[in-house]
Amino acid sequence: MVPEIKELADEYVSYIRLEKNYSSYTVKEYEKDLQEFLAFLEEEGIDDVRDIEYPVARLYVTRLYDRKFARTTISRKISSIRSFFRFIHARYSIEDQAFRLLFHPKKEQRLPAFFYEQELEKLFDVTMGDDFRSLRDRALLELLYATGIRVGELVAIEIQDVDFYLGIVKVMGKGRKERFVPFGSFAEEALQEYMECSRPKLMKQKQHASLFVNLRGDPLTDRGVRYVLNDLMEKAALHAKITPHMIRHTFATHLLGAGADLRSVQELLGHSHLSSTQVYTHITNEHLRQTYLQTHPRA
Repeated sequence: MVPEIKELADEYVSYIRLEKNYSSYTVKEYEKDLQEFLAFLEEEGIDDVRDIEYPVARLYVTRLYDRKFARTTISRKISSIRSFFRFIHARYSIEDQAFRLLFHPKKEQRLPAFFYEQELEKLFDVTMGDDFRSLRDRALLELLYATGIRVGELVAIEIQDVDFYLGIVKVMGKGRKERFVPFGSFAEEALQEYMECSRPKLMKQKQHASLFVNLRGDPLTDRGVRYVLNDLMEKAALHAKITPHMIRHTFATHLLGAGADLRSVQELLGHSHLSSTQVYTHITNEHLRQTYLQTHPRA
């Protein structure tokens, strides 16, 4: 017997959270996409998952366009629902052709946003206090910029994952792939000061191994990291929206701009495919072009 659609959705969310070990942020995004799709099905009077065929999928995507979603957002929502159908096909042999037949909308040619060095220095400047929170924020920002790790990887780091002797940190990437990423002297100094002077006080006698903690002593979450970074942006008077991924983009862009080879950057970022890393070459090339146009006498 095939469960109801809502039960299938709940089962899938549990699967990606517990078995696939997706980050809490990713799970929330998938869950949100599924809930929107279920609301659409309810409006259309569809309550049996076996009634979802290609015309239904096409109608749903049309509705997404009507709501003025960006093409990248629509593409992500298609991927979320396609993944859900793969899951129920594997478990209950339910046909999954409806969304598998859909084409992803052509992506808009947007280059990842990143910080110039002067902007990044302003962010570091506002973490230079010696209070417990500033020490933590400086260590967090230094480690993000030094390693280019994802926010989910950052919040999963435990004390024993940091090796000061070798200058590396162990992170668990997508698909439970473990890798070791080096960090430099600035991150080392900030981490040591935070771990010795700030973390023990912030812990408030709580017992856990998470490297970064919030002001209540609990492990810092994805959302907490975003709050910290936006707070730093506000203090630095930088009028832009910041995400942890923007620090990751900055890490890759600065490395390639300074002459690092693409394969090395791919390894450091934990990308499975070189094509994921190649987007950063477009950023550096565009930066060089703009510099040329602004400075060459006969540009």
